[in-house]
Amino acid sequence: MPIAIEPYRKEHEPAVQEFNRRMQAAGDPNLVFYKTATPHWLPKSENKALYNEYFVALDGGAVRGAYALKHEQVFVRGQGLLRVGCYHHPLSEGIIDRSYASVGGLMVRDALHRQPLLYALGMGGMDRPLAKMLKALGWSLALVPFFFRVIHPARFLKELHALRTSVARTIALNAAAATGLGWLAIRTVQGLRAGRPRTNGIAADRVDEFSTWADAIWTQACEQYSMALVRDYLTLHSLYPVNDKHLTRLRVRSGSTEIGWAVVGERRKDAKYGAMRVGSIVDCFASPENAFVVAQAATKELEKQRLDLIVSNQSHAAWGDALRRCGFFSGPSNFVFAASKKYAEALPPFENIGTFHTTRADGDGLPRNF
Repeated sequence: MPIAIEPYRKEHEPAVQEFNRRMQAAGDPNLVFYKTATPHWLPKSENKALYNEYFVALDGGAVRGAYALKHEQVFVRGQGLLRVGCYHHPLSEGIIDRSYASVGGLMVRDALHRQPLLYALGMGGMDRPLAKMLKALGWSLALVPFFFRVIHPARFLKELHALRTSVARTIALNAAAATGLGWLAIRTVQGLRAGRPRTNGIAADRVDEFSTWADAIWTQACEQYSMALVRDYLTLHSLYPVNDKHLTRLRVRSGSTEIGWAVVGERRKDAKYGAMRVGSIVDCFASPENAFVVAQAATKELEKQRLDLIVSNQSHAAWGDALRRCGFFSGPSNFVFAASKKYAEALPPFENIGTFHTTRADGDGLPRNF
């Protein structure tokens, strides 16, 4: 019987549970799809422009794969607003049983049929199976730059497992942490990189929720980016609801005028960061000329939260420069932005990704995967 891909409905939930059990039996507890057919994050609601829906690949009564599709709007300079879709959380039984190797490709084609202007984000790097498959299907791929600022150098040197790739390197890092030389080197370099704080007339305050003031920022700044996923008030209200206490929302003002905003928070635990507490500049928006003051406000807020490390992914060159002026380093990125053929045709060339506005919060980056 051929594989049929259908919207995920309540009657499919037991079969999805069985699918998850088979996937987990392969040894990876993270190989699971959503247990319920109704999305907890971004269900269809009053904001009809932004919502998630799920699909399952059926082999008779058995589920052999599933994926999520986030519907949203993007601003493209010269074209205005376009409806696009984010292809995320695809999971195929082909990972553990080669007789279902075709399911992954079938799901991508099904998503393209539903929304030809399709993108994916993250994926763990260009060498990951999904990124390789999308490239083979003719999608355009680029890495979104990664930035980090060390708050507690000794803890960073002890806990960042990605640096401890050999016995010699481990010994060197332990010595740098124990003697204080690592602390001195990191603080010196970050201090030299940091620009002079701009405080004249600038104020940043926490807000419990976004309001209509965010619309003026979006309207004024969106034309200054070649591409930006919509960040008007209704979108922000859906992405960062008032009941989500895990994230901190910042409003940045120059005098009495709102000029930008940022969303920051502590990342969930990740083995590559060891026992460190890691903060993230999850999302942000302003005109490029105001990127520095917004990045500065976000960095100060996370420093107050006694974290060990701050990270962020930013595609636009102005935001990358702003983070460097806040003492951030550039690091190797595994955060891939991939666009389908039709979507790539609507965008500027991918060589110009430095003109795009893409952050960690785009794609499936919320509510905890940032």
